[in-house]
Amino acid sequence: MCCLSTWALLCALGITSVAQGTWRRYISSVARQNEPEVYHSEDDFEWTTWFNVDHPGGRGDYEQLDAIRFYYRARVCDAPQALDARTTDWIPAHNTGEKVHSELALGFWCANAEQAPGRNCSNYAVRFLCPKDNAGSANTKAAWGPWSDWSHCPAKCGQAAMQVRSRKCQPESKQRDMQCSGPTVESRACNGPECPGTVLPACTLHCEMGRVNAECDACMCQDHTVLGSVRSAGGLPAPGASVLRFSPRPKLLTLTDHNGHFRIPGICPDGNATLAIQLQNHAPFTVTVPQSTKRTSVLSIMLSRAEKLHVLKHPDNKARREGQTAALCCNVAGSPEPEQYQWFHNGKLIDRKKLNYDSTLVLRNLSMEQTGEYYCRASHQAGAIKSKSATLTVLGKDQPSCNPKPESHHILLPHDCFQNSTNSLYYDVGKCPSGTCAGQLDNGIRCKDSVAYCCGVAKMEEKKINCQGYKLPTMVVTECSCQKCVETKAIVRGRAVAADNGEPMRFGHIYINGARVSRTGYKGTFSIQVPHETQRLVMTFVDNMEKFVNTTKVLPFNAKGGAIYHEIKLLRKKEPVIISSMEVNTLELGEVEGQDPIAEIQIPPNTFYRQSGELYVGNVKASITFLDARDISTAAAAQSDLNFVGGDGDILPLRTYGMFSVDFRDEEAGEPLNAGEVKVKMDSAQVKMPEHLDTMKLWSLNPDTGMWEEEGSFQMEKKQRGKREERTFLIGNMEIRERRLFNLDVPENRRCYVKVRSFRGDRFMHSEQVEGVVVTLVNMEPSAGYSSNPRAWGRFDSVITGPNGACLPAFCDDQKPDAYSAHLMANMAGEELEAVPSAPKFNPTVIGVPQPYLGKLNYRRSDHDDSRLKKTAFSINVAKPSPNTAEELNGPVYSFDQLKDCEDAPFSAGHFRFSRVEGDRYDYNTVPFNEDDPMSWTEDYLSWWPKPMEYRACYVKVKINGPHEINVRSRNQGGTHPKTVGQLYGLRDTRSIRDMDKSTISAVCLEFKCSGMLYDQDRVDRTLVKVIPQGSCKRDNVNSILQEYLVNHLPLAVNIDTNEFTMLAPLDPLGHNYGIYTVTDQDPRTAKEIALGRCFDGTSDGTSRVMKSNEGVALTFTCSDREATHQSVFQALPISAGQPPTRAVRGGRGRKQRANTLRNSRRRSTRNPVGTGKLSTG
Repeated sequence: MCCLSTWALLCALGITSVAQGTWRRYISSVARQNEPEVYHSEDDFEWTTWFNVDHPGGRGDYEQLDAIRFYYRARVCDAPQALDARTTDWIPAHNTGEKVHSELALGFWCANAEQAPGRNCSNYAVRFLCPKDNAGSANTKAAWGPWSDWSHCPAKCGQAAMQVRSRKCQPESKQRDMQCSGPTVESRACNGPECPGTVLPACTLHCEMGRVNAECDACMCQDHTVLGSVRSAGGLPAPGASVLRFSPRPKLLTLTDHNGHFRIPGICPDGNATLAIQLQNHAPFTVTVPQSTKRTSVLSIMLSRAEKLHVLKHPDNKARREGQTAALCCNVAGSPEPEQYQWFHNGKLIDRKKLNYDSTLVLRNLSMEQTGEYYCRASHQAGAIKSKSATLTVLGKDQPSCNPKPESHHILLPHDCFQNSTNSLYYDVGKCPSGTCAGQLDNGIRCKDSVAYCCGVAKMEEKKINCQGYKLPTMVVTECSCQKCVETKAIVRGRAVAADNGEPMRFGHIYINGARVSRTGYKGTFSIQVPHETQRLVMTFVDNMEKFVNTTKVLPFNAKGGAIYHEIKLLRKKEPVIISSMEVNTLELGEVEGQDPIAEIQIPPNTFYRQSGELYVGNVKASITFLDARDISTAAAAQSDLNFVGGDGDILPLRTYGMFSVDFRDEEAGEPLNAGEVKVKMDSAQVKMPEHLDTMKLWSLNPDTGMWEEEGSFQMEKKQRGKREERTFLIGNMEIRERRLFNLDVPENRRCYVKVRSFRGDRFMHSEQVEGVVVTLVNMEPSAGYSSNPRAWGRFDSVITGPNGACLPAFCDDQKPDAYSAHLMANMAGEELEAVPSAPKFNPTVIGVPQPYLGKLNYRRSDHDDSRLKKTAFSINVAKPSPNTAEELNGPVYSFDQLKDCEDAPFSAGHFRFSRVEGDRYDYNTVPFNEDDPMSWTEDYLSWWPKPMEYRACYVKVKINGPHEINVRSRNQGGTHPKTVGQLYGLRDTRSIRDMDKSTISAVCLEFKCSGMLYDQDRVDRTLVKVIPQGSCKRDNVNSILQEYLVNHLPLAVNIDTNEFTMLAPLDPLGHNYGIYTVTDQDPRTAKEIALGRCFDGTSDGTSRVMKSNEGVALTFTCSDREATHQSVFQALPISAGQPPTRAVRGGRGRKQRANTLRNSRRRSTRNPVGTGKLSTG
């Protein structure tokens, strides 16, 4: 084929203006030679395919040669001779009117910032002119000649300088303009001669490939290049990431460009070169360049989000004697790992040099002054975290480990056991506090003692209590000593339901620490055993049906053991809207009608990416669910506990202005999408506390730790809205790269604690305190001027009551009493407790707080202004106590540094009160046991529950034909075991419940002690159970199947008295066909509640809140209408629900309403089966 002229070749190749400069330079150099052989024929060169590796989102369109080689390394030659650029609409670059750039060594690029206002770059594709066969034919190759010698080093003695060497490109053909890849000249550092008297170490580094660099810290291969791509968490490009040589002294090599790409020449592919990648808020990543014989190595790197430091193991409480050894351990995880550990004793740093500790602190030859609180602090460059404090008790060698004298503990007696000596129905049976004590330990040094020892019962003696016509036996604690702790299990259970209408989340997954541990049932129910050594329980609920937002909750639990009930409120996902990925989209955040949105999310065009990092172009289904803090009803659905870890490692509170969950998906395939940098614009007019404007930040929730992590800050910016209105916005930037919940929050440092106690009744006696009650405090945001009429909630906290109540954190102010207010409520197993009334009578003694401080706090129960409202909450102004006012220093509000004072406050100190509503059930155990505290279980043959952690509840269903609801008693005695025969286990009294349809029928589910092994697990006891209606009653019928079972399983109890029924309780777990209901669970309250629900329903697998009087009945009595000759237990002393087993349990509300004509219209709950009012005494 004939040769083409230069101009003809130019026209034939269709070169655009952006490439002509380079091409013309080539033409002019050829023309000056005036040698025909230098002209290229079309057989010598060819165009590559078109490349489009970048898109005009973000900074612009960058079709860089390194990026093209990264994706298509074999398609572009080392030295292209020209390039051609066109838009994807096939418009040449010079015809677009846009400002563009090109360099053969770099590629083509167009920057959005350089274009006319309101205009962005087009989407360009490029191609390159290369010799045929990509590297040129055999007669057009070029190669480097040998390197010259290094120039003389000009450095003087003890100094450093630079020396250089060079090489020449030697084409293998007569085409002298062929290019070689790589530098012509290189330099290296060199050192001058040794100074007299000094000896410099020789370089010992040996390179299997390449040569040693001037610093003698790496091998260099001049002809090898590493191309890399770095993507952040979620697959988005990672611009500005640092790429370092990984070594004891890391050296920065380069930074990634706006597409996350990097290029490093000279790295040897010998399998020993390691690079370290660092990017803010991401975990460091190291990668080794693999062995290769090629001239280019390509690395693809996906970073993960940096994992904040969090404590996996906290130190344990320990008790030791003088001279012994104790080890306290702390395990902290994070990415990167913590660099150092510090230990503190009573707040003071322990000298590391003296004890040489790390994550384990070993204290040898203990002395008394080492008693106190210890905690660890782990840290690295990005932050720190502190563990919980552990108490170390050091005892004298002969000092008793436990106080042998029991503490006072009063139990409630039956109504006919009034004690003249105390003028009450209470009897002191004593108890041993279950604190850690120094037991018999081996010599091993362990983080956790092989055997846990607690103060427990050493001796008990039987006492006979005088009652009307009989003596009631009870066991009284007489001595305490150090015992092996009772093994317990902590359980959380409840329901996960929609916040708007109570729809259950069916078969949703539950995660703890990122691992799936369970799922919800058909009705949204769940039950989870808390893992051992858990200090902070974080659970995430994930809806498989995609109806609800993924919800992370920090749930309080009873560390002593037992079950705590929680109702999880879930936000329903907003219906998605369709938006275009190529347009600017604005989505508003606000859910309160009649008020402006609190913020908006602005999404630039070309911002969406697939999980692989590929830019997504198309329609997007966008769903943004916003929890508006201006709506008080949303507080229950708020996630986590609004805490973050401060720079010093302390857990600090946040105050929220709203939370939002974002879900972007491909419209067609439904694939989740990530979004690059988006703007969050918050209306400053919605921030009513001006000091919050400077501290407002964007946060995201870590679902594994339940902690909020900072995403970015806000900047003040004024915007024109309309012709006359100018608004001030807070502008923040964020990336949406994971399915996280986001938050508009400010850190708040004005904090206090509020003391609350819960009681089983409204007598508010010290002995009637109830443990295991979940008390919740919701902080309210004041409106402008610190008015006491708040307009939004800002934070919530929940704490479980212990033997001395609970201390709840709250925001407070010492300048203005009404700067912050709070709402408090209490719940136990789904039952709401009542607060003390504030109207019509306002009694400071009953409320628990003396005047004048109470007036300053402005106590108001929820029905203060409207008696039709619930009585289950109260509000206060959280006025910080003044150190100069004596009456404010004794509770109920304590400054934040007085948590210990709050927790240990005596009963006489100020506190707020909740009480369970008086109920229709009474329990008495001969051996006292507190169901709220499984560690109070005592080894005794007469224990109602013979085996801890295996609580078996048994109920019998009794039908009553008669005009009145009556009380029915079960008397439970030893039946066949030689150690207990004829001895009392306990009593149960329960009032029957009227049938909803038939006014002359009622029924009762009556608990009795199950038969089975006693505590020694040696032999079984068939409990002798007497069912005794408290009235003029006659036994009409015994379930025939039950009677047949009792006859076939001897011995058979004799039933002579027709006013009652006696049986030796069955050993087998019978069912509804027998009228017997049996459930075994790790928590006594749960076992009783499930069995009670089945008994109400009259089935073995269902549950009901309504008593079904004719279903699954065991016994039937007919009771006549007669004048009462004595008071029932409920008339004598109404008892509250949820009391320890030695007292009344289960609350009821509505007895007055149900007393006469309304008795047949009341529904019962299995958690609160007796209605919602007080007992009638008429």
